Parts: sequence; structure tokens; C-alpha cells
Amino acid sequence: VELFANRDDVKQILLAIAPEDEELVNIKWGPNLKFYNTKICFGGAERFDTVKKALELVNNDIDLIAVHDAVRCCLTKQWIDASFAAAAKTGAAILACPVAATIKQVKDNTIIKTVDRAGLYEAQTPQVFKAELLKKAYSNLANLDKSKISDDAQLIEALGEKVSIVQTDPSNIKITRQSDIAIAEAILKSRPKPRPKGPTGPYIEAQW
Repeated sequence: VELFANRDDVKQILLAIAPEDEELVNIKWGPNLKFYNTKICFGGAERFDTVKKALELVNNDIDLIAVHDAVRCCLTKQWIDASFAAAAKTGAAILACPVAATIKQVKDNTIIKTVDRAGLYEAQTPQVFKAELLKKAYSNLANLDKSKISDDAQLIEALGEKVSIVQTDPSNIKITRQSDIAIAEAILKSRPKPRPKGPTGPYIEAQW
């Protein structure tokens, strides 16, 4: 949250959580969220359900909407800068990393073929869109096969609109397994961290 809250160009922050996590979130991070003027909202069963609910709370004066996975804790200010700039120019932009691994298509534990990875990118977040474009994309959600939707960029693609990418690297990791935590911690520790100048929030101050 603090990476976005410390920006002058961010007007509103919504944190979507599961209803059953509300008490825990308020106990552990309530003061920080209030300091950063972050509003909690409740998500849905699927990612698109959560974003759809959050969109209903977006202020009318918002020009760009950034959708970010909280489990991507290694995001940098530079990547946010680049994604905001790209979306302002093209209307839709996401962070993406070139696929480096060898990809196999498998059925019944048997390799069917090796997938050509040329031109393949792993989609990351934040994914940033012109507000009206994202709202239009979600109004079209009922016409799509929801079982095949895994990110917001797909909804923009379904409208026939183009989505640009900002190339990143694997360090913008998504924590999905227990082992990912150690990797993320190592990435964060490896980065230079100069003490910020001027006023700081409680989260940043605690690091010093």
C-alpha cells in the first residue's frame, strides 16, 4: 500500500479483502491503513468479482485505475512510474516479464509438445487502465466465459482494445507458495534502501 500511498498522483486507495479477514486486518494494520487513507472493501469469490465490487467505490474524479496483487510485494517505484505513464498514453498497460523457462504442454503426465516461448510474457501487476475503459470492460463481463478469465487485461482484450506492456523481470514475484516468501525476502534485502528524506509513515519508519 505504501508504494502507492506515497505518490502525489494517487488520489484513492481501496484494499479488497475477504470479509472474514476484516478483524485481523484491522488489528494488525488498521492504524497504518488509516494513516494512508486506505479504504477497506470486501472482495468476491473470484478476482473479477473483487475488482467489480471495488470499481463501484471508485471516485468519479479518477482518471486511471491500477489493479495490483498485494502478494507482489517486490514491486518498485520505477515500475509503477512506467506503468502509469504507459497507461496514460495508450489507455491500458500492464507489467510483464519475458518467459525464460522451457514450457511443456502436458496431458496425463506425458509431454505433448514443447511450447515456443518466443513472444511469451508472464503477466504481472499493477495493471493500469483508463477508468472509463476498465468500467466498460467490466460491463461486458456477462458476455464472456468467466472460467477462462485470469486477469483484467483479458477483459480489455475482449473489447478489441490493445494493451501495452512494461517489461519487468522475475523479481516482481507473486507469492503463491510458502517457498516464495523466502525468495521475496531475499529480493527485498538485496536492494539498496536509502533512508527516505522528510516525513515518513509508520510502516517505513519501522524499517529504521
